[in-house]
Amino acid sequence: MKYVIPLIVIAIGLALGVAGLVYGEADDSPGLQLLGVLLILATVVLGVRTARRST
Repeated sequence: MKYVIPLIVIAIGLALGVAGLVYGEADDSPGLQLLGVLLILATVVLGVRTARRST
């Protein structure tokens, strides 16, 4: 139960990153695509770090 909030934050971060990536590609905006990729990478790093600390 104590991992519910980090999982929700990670899911929201991934969803926003993917949405930024898709919308940036549709709008032909390389800056928004870069921000989407950076948000996805940061969220994955946060998730891995959280998983490693919990064991």
